[in-house]
Amino acid sequence: MLLKRAEPRSLTPAQTERIRRAQRAGAYVMLIAGAVVFVLPFLWMITTSLKSDAENLAFPPQWLPDSFHWENFARGWAGSLDYTRFMLNTVLITALSMAGNLVSCILPAYAFARMRARASALMFGVLLATMMIPREITLVPKFILFSTIGWVDTYLPLIVPEFFGVALYIFLLRQFFTTIPRELIDAARIDGASELRILWKIMLPLSKPALAAICLFSFVGNWNQYLESVIYIRTTEKFTLPMGLGLFTDQFATQYNQMMAVALIAMTPIVIIFFIAQKSFIRGVTLTGIAGR
Repeated sequence: MLLKRAEPRSLTPAQTERIRRAQRAGAYVMLIAGAVVFVLPFLWMITTSLKSDAENLAFPPQWLPDSFHWENFARGWAGSLDYTRFMLNTVLITALSMAGNLVSCILPAYAFARMRARASALMFGVLLATMMIPREITLVPKFILFSTIGWVDTYLPLIVPEFFGVALYIFLLRQFFTTIPRELIDAARIDGASELRILWKIMLPLSKPALAAICLFSFVGNWNQYLESVIYIRTTEKFTLPMGLGLFTDQFATQYNQMMAVALIAMTPIVIIFFIAQKSFIRGVTLTGIAGR
């Protein structure tokens, strides 16, 4: 006797809605748990910056101080070190590096996206392959090169390489450029526009989200640059903010409350710029993955 195959039971609208609510609740729980994991270190930084010197060294550690010591910000910033000078140094390096990233990445990204040449696909593949090379591998050859030409203890090793392109930024811009309709470029060429004019008048105005994402990536990366700054900069007056934070540690004690206060001041520009460019940044990162032509 043949057994009849059981047909799948259809769900009622009420059951479907319960399943959707359960899935949505599970997603919210996971997102909240992830947010807590990422926010806890930031909250610890804030509370530590408001502790007294005694609470700073208390064991076991306490989350909240008995009273808020706002003077830690003034004591840390206006102490024995010139953190205003460190910030100006960081602003100079970051601004010039961002300009170098934009100038050096826009041109090759446009060429890979809208211009055809022999072996262009191969060259683009080689460019992407360089993204797999760890940055630490190039530290020794770069140091030998820059020390040979006398660039040690200057800002040139931190700024000049940024004018030679970053593979990740070129890739992101190229992907965004491919989403712009080709008809606009063809019409401009028919009207006699040069490639640079097309890039300046058509591509860049339509690529503000991608440019905002590149600027934010570049700003954060150069603002927080520490490893190469320590390698090349020797004079205290030329230190950057990340290097200055390391000077809170000495052979006797570490002023963690003042260090966290200065760290909060140092990260304030990053937070402000992110919230200002948040919509453009998210839109730029989203749209860079749409086209694959």
